[in-house]
Amino acid sequence: MGNCCKRSYKSEDDEPSLTVPLANEKVTRIESVEQWEEKVSEANRNGKMVVVNFSASWCNPCRVIAPTFYNLAAKYESLVFLTVDVDDLAEFSTSWDIKATPTFIFLRDGQRADKIVGANKEELINKIEAAANSCIQLR
Repeated sequence: MGNCCKRSYKSEDDEPSLTVPLANEKVTRIESVEQWEEKVSEANRNGKMVVVNFSASWCNPCRVIAPTFYNLAAKYESLVFLTVDVDDLAEFSTSWDIKATPTFIFLRDGQRADKIVGANKEELINKIEAAANSCIQLR
């Protein structure tokens, strides 16, 4: 499923770990369409924006950006953070027009509000900060 967006590494310390999980206590790994619908509906009811990381366990840029995604999830509890493994939910990922990993989709009221393709750390941080600020202003 999809292509892995390539990224050049600045140093050996920047090389991705092979053991980065796709989810943690602040990021929910979506394992079914039903679970997706439940989480997005819950976020909508609570007035929260959803940030989804369409990723793959074999994708090096996905592993590089994962810790940043987890840190942002811990920092911005006003947002809901989800991860979808494109190999586990290939047809579902295709329905969201995912052609490369990682791809980050921002949902407001269940509709796509924004999208990032690739492991651009600065862009991800900026867009998540903006999303969190927009959620605060809506309340």
